Amino acid sequence: MNTPFDDLPPPPRKPKRFGGLRASFLTGLVVIAPVGLTVWLMWTLIGWVDGFVLPLIPAQYQPEHYIGINLRGVGVIIFLIFTVLVGWVAKGLIGRSLILFAESLVNRMPVVRSIYSGVKQIAETVFAQSERSFEKACLVEYPRKGIWAIGFISTEARGEINQKARTDGAVLSVFVPTTPNPTSGFLLYFPREDVIELDMSIEDAAKLVISAGLVYPDQKKAEEIRKKSED
Repeated sequence: MNTPFDDLPPPPRKPKRFGGLRASFLTGLVVIAPVGLTVWLMWTLIGWVDGFVLPLIPAQYQPEHYIGINLRGVGVIIFLIFTVLVGWVAKGLIGRSLILFAESLVNRMPVVRSIYSGVKQIAETVFAQSERSFEKACLVEYPRKGIWAIGFISTEARGEINQKARTDGAVLSVFVPTTPNPTSGFLLYFPREDVIELDMSIEDAAKLVISAGLVYPDQKKAEEIRKKSED
């Protein structure tokens, strides 16, 4: 049975009292979080370097002995100056001779030799300006057909790997990173025809991996990179 109140419109919804405050808070969090995390990471890194370097300096030469306070960042400055001096000496004849002599001693130690050679190769690959870095970002079908993953082309395979790979054409070595940590991943070898090169830069592809697919590169920027590579 209908009542006279059935035809009345529903009462208007009351606006949420804290809806605007919540939106403003989330917007501010998006702005503050990257800045805050960056400052915190830099502050932590500087403190870690100070904690490693300053204990190696004798007490009478500690900066705190002269300025009266423990100023954060002094260890980083000392480390940078020391690294520059070591690099400058290593470029000279005497420095190269000392390095060769020290490496000859290290090569006689079974366990230390393996650790040193591995760390040296990693350091030369990461820090040396003469080493090649990743060439381009790419798409590969991994871990099976129909599933695509972002990879970074490092170089064309050579030697035994290229000879024994069961393919008629060239083989490319591709590093497939993991999310959200792109420094870990898998080194895979693909035939060149199975690798699709992307127009986006290495940095944009790394951002895409770190953000788990949330941050896509600017399409105009990708087109500009493609035109430069064609020219």
